[in-house]
Amino acid sequence: MARIFLDSLTDGYEGPIREGLKFIGVDGTLKSADRVAIKPNLTFPEFKPGVMTNVAAVEALIRVLKDYTSNITICESDSGGYNAFSMDEVFERTGLAEIAARYGVRVVNMSHSPSRPIPVRASWRRLSIPLPTLLLDETDLFISMPVPKVHANTGVSLALKNQWGVIQEPALRLKLHPYFRHVIHAVTKALPRSIAVMDGRYGLTRNGPMRGDVVDLNWLMVADSLYWCDFAALQLMGIPAGRIGYLREIFQCEQVNHHTPLTVNEGFRQCPRVQFHLKRDLTDYPGLCTFHSRALAYLGYESMFARPLHWLLYLVREPFY
Repeated sequence: MARIFLDSLTDGYEGPIREGLKFIGVDGTLKSADRVAIKPNLTFPEFKPGVMTNVAAVEALIRVLKDYTSNITICESDSGGYNAFSMDEVFERTGLAEIAARYGVRVVNMSHSPSRPIPVRASWRRLSIPLPTLLLDETDLFISMPVPKVHANTGVSLALKNQWGVIQEPALRLKLHPYFRHVIHAVTKALPRSIAVMDGRYGLTRNGPMRGDVVDLNWLMVADSLYWCDFAALQLMGIPAGRIGYLREIFQCEQVNHHTPLTVNEGFRQCPRVQFHLKRDLTDYPGLCTFHSRALAYLGYESMFARPLHWLLYLVREPFY
């Protein structure tokens, strides 16, 4: 039976994180030798509310985890898609590098880490996806730290989508877009024991993952399942799970539905629902088409026409990065 905890952030992050880990039972299972990897959502070179995980949330989680283990790693891969940027720079500019040094934990840019491939079956295709051995072989507890936001290509970006950054190469992620549902499901299943700490200080509606309207939510969610975290977050965002294609199919595979028993705290029951919506701009549709077509993805990202096509797009739309 999955467990979901939710509390307001009126008094900061640390209290809700501590109580949430107790509610889902993590505090009773963590040992001093356990290795914990924290994966925030760091999709911009500097903090943007509703777009990425608040550094204060990461710091609070570290403080709580230090009661149990000192083997803590903050990890993320180079980001930016077509206009990639270094995660090392993001660690510095957001203050995460300084926080890690202060608490004696590691920060790792997984783009430079050793990897080994996992098999992925996408309909009739068989893919081989390299993932960091840091997570596959050297982690006992994986903690995903997403934010609740809509996404122009996938509908929403929550706990499962946050693992897209586990794939180390931005260029490879672009090539894998047409197989997103299959790949993100396989990546999630390949990870060690996983929980979610969703930073709901802010959300992003209307458009995403970068542009949109910031929503002041002021809550934090802790879940002992990445699948159920997304299921619960959709309820808080007023979005039916059936409308999000990749989640609908993954939920069916994992038997995540309203008929399955779910344990939630009173904070989740009482939390007001805020209606999120997605309204794509016309300039989002080229990216949406390439997201769902391997041929168009090649044309837009790998072919000789990629640069001039992006030049034309940026005449009418500012680049994300």
